[in-house]
Amino acid sequence: MTELLYLTDSYVREFTATVVERTDEGVVLDRSAFYPQGGGQPSDKGILLDDEGRQYVVGKVQRAKGKVLHKIEGDAPEAGESLKGVVDWDRRYELMRTHTALHILCGVIWRDYGASVTGGNMGMLKARMDFELESMSAAFSDEVDAKINAEVAAARPVCIDILPREEAFQIPDLIRTKINLLPQGIQQVRVVEIEGLDLQADGGTHVANTREVGRIRVTGHESKGRINKRLRIEIED
Repeated sequence: MTELLYLTDSYVREFTATVVERTDEGVVLDRSAFYPQGGGQPSDKGILLDDEGRQYVVGKVQRAKGKVLHKIEGDAPEAGESLKGVVDWDRRYELMRTHTALHILCGVIWRDYGASVTGGNMGMLKARMDFELESMSAAFSDEVDAKINAEVAAARPVCIDILPREEAFQIPDLIRTKINLLPQGIQQVRVVEIEGLDLQADGGTHVANTREVGRIRVTGHESKGRINKRLRIEIED
């Protein structure tokens, strides 16, 4: 089982680890700060370095058969090797800002319009989120734009906690998606709170304060069904 360092600290950029398994595609480490693709968030990228200075490029990280696989471009290090991992920080930080921007958007839509999330996806400083809404308009988009940027300016702290499942599910509206995607077998639930705005179960990486997100622009809106409307956002770099 890989110890996932980002779960408690999204700002870890470098770490040491040991290869516990080598496959045809890459390696499994005993501990890692790399985020594996999931929950709509792309995986981290970066490098692994051995004691002799050899460099292994991590092109993608994903979960496979219950393990976190670091896919290596080219030859991979052998099992038992000690390595230093270095996360591509520019990429990670942009994804952290984008993911927190989505939570701000989700929090505002839930608080002010009572709408659940029906889907979403994110890339580098751009994302989209779908909501259970009957109508959408340019005026609505402008209204949301102003509200979410007010939350950025409010400089709200973003806090992470890991709770026993039973305790976590005593929190009202912990799951904001229309369908509960949290597997039954998970007994420890990671929750992300934007103080005074949003609190929900989430496994991704986030900034520590909403002001780090920067200016969010609502760049488009569209209908994806009778009660399914989409908002697109971009974050100014």
